[in-house]
Amino acid sequence: MKQIAIIGPTASGKSDVALELAVKHNAYILSIDSLSIYKEIDIASAKPAAKTLLHVKHFGINTLYLNEHFDVTTFIEYYRQAHREATKHAKNLIIVGGTSFYLKSLLTGISPLPAIDDTLKLHVKTLLQDLPRAYEELLDIDAAYMQRISPLDRYRIEKTLLIYKASGMAPSQWFAEHPAQPVITNLPIFEIEISRDVLRERITQRTHHMIRKGLIDEVALLEQKYTRTPNAMKAIGIAEVLEFLDGHCSKEVLIENIITHTAQLAKRQQTFNRSQFQQRWLFPLEHIIAKAAIYM
Repeated sequence: MKQIAIIGPTASGKSDVALELAVKHNAYILSIDSLSIYKEIDIASAKPAAKTLLHVKHFGINTLYLNEHFDVTTFIEYYRQAHREATKHAKNLIIVGGTSFYLKSLLTGISPLPAIDDTLKLHVKTLLQDLPRAYEELLDIDAAYMQRISPLDRYRIEKTLLIYKASGMAPSQWFAEHPAQPVITNLPIFEIEISRDVLRERITQRTHHMIRKGLIDEVALLEQKYTRTPNAMKAIGIAEVLEFLDGHCSKEVLIENIITHTAQLAKRQQTFNRSQFQQRWLFPLEHIIAKAAIYM
C-alpha cells in the first residue's frame, strides 16, 4: 500500500485533486478537516458531495454529531482504521485536507495515556465542578506544565487531571517518560501552490456558492438542535452566520466577513505548512496531480 498527503490552504482545490488521484490510482481518501467530521455540517464544511462519497470511500467524514467529543487522538484512530481498510482491500491511501495539525500529529505522534477506568473518570468529573480549584491543584503539582494551559480550558485540565490521578506522576514527568512515537514515517507531502489573488477569488466564489446552497438555513438548524455550545459552532462560516442571525450585520456584510476570515485562515494555514513540513513538494494546482501520481 502506498500513501501520500495533499495539503494547502482552504479553497485551493485539494479535494478535487485527491478525488482524481484516488480514481486513477485505486485509493481511499482520509480527510483531515476539522468540520467535515460532523454529520450535519455539510455546506459550512464544503465537504464532498454525497455522490462523491459513494464513488470513492472516504474516512474522517460524517462520523460524529456536533455534541460528540473530537480531538487529535480520535483522528489518529481514523487514520489507523483507514490504513487497515486500505491494506485489507489492496488500496492506496490519500490524506487530504486543510487542518494540517492532524497530519503533523501523525508524523510526530502523541504520548500514550495511562490506564483510566470509568470510576476515575467519574471522580475527575466531580473535581471539575470546581474548575478553578482543580486548576490550582494541578498548578501546585506542575506549575511549568500548567502555565501552558488556560484556567478556563476545561478539556485540557480534565485530561491533565486524568493523567495525574491515573499515573501518580506530574504531567511533565509522565510525558518525559512516555515520549510520542510517529504514527507514519516517510510520507510524501504535496502542497498546492496558489497566488493570493487567485485564492481570494476562489474563496469568494465558494462563499457565494455556500450562501446559495442554504448556509444560513443550515446554521440556523444547527443552532436550534445543538445551541451554540459545541466548538464547531465557532468555526468560520458558522460564527458569521450567527452574527447575522443576531441582527448585527447585513447579508452583504455577512458574505464579506466570511470571505475575509477565510482568507485570513488560508494565510495561517500556509504559514503552518511552511514551518511544520519542510520536507514537502510545492506545486501549482495544474501540475500537482502529475507530480503526486509518481508516488502512487
